[in-house]
Amino acid sequence: VFRCIVSAMSQLFVVHPENPQPRLLKQAAQFLQAGGLVAVPTDSSYAVVARLDDKAAADSLRKLRGLDERHHLTVLCLNMAGISQFAHVDNAQFRLLKQATPGPWTFILEASREVPRRVSHPSRKTIGVRVPDHPVALALLEAADTPLLSTTLIAPGEEEPLNDPEEIRERFQHQLAAVIDAGSCALEPTTIIDLTGSTPVVVRRGRGDPADLGLD
Repeated sequence: VFRCIVSAMSQLFVVHPENPQPRLLKQAAQFLQAGGLVAVPTDSSYAVVARLDDKAAADSLRKLRGLDERHHLTVLCLNMAGISQFAHVDNAQFRLLKQATPGPWTFILEASREVPRRVSHPSRKTIGVRVPDHPVALALLEAADTPLLSTTLIAPGEEEPLNDPEEIRERFQHQLAAVIDAGSCALEPTTIIDLTGSTPVVVRRGRGDPADLGLD
């Protein structure tokens, strides 16, 4: 089976931020298919993504960020159907998700059987899910034809996400197969809402205003 071998320098795809070229996104998706990690802009900040069903790629993603298995990774989905596939969603949760989707929100939900056990939280069996409101991220999801495992692109030991595609490429050239350059992002994290209890709990405040969802 062919696997991605990251060259001395990550492939850089410069795309239009609102109308990304499908041909370039298709090429980026091929790097994911081959087991590589790809940096992609989202509506919050740059994220690093991998195929959900690729154990080695998921391990590489955690290693790049310096994360242990207890850190929630997020499944990036193209639409609500993707969320329903990977998380258990009741009627009340569905209404909230529909109101917030797409947008700068990450929701913690109980993982479905579709989620590999190594990806969900080891004790809680939960997963973060979201639908990004960014044309490039959505186009990559469409080109990959599968939800993607993701985490904010923050260098180990640092707190701020990286926002310059050239810097990202330079710093992670041996770990990323490709960087999708659509300019800088909002540079503000998603708002995280835990929906696993009887009432929604705002775990982290970010770009999404909880008041917009009636949670403030």
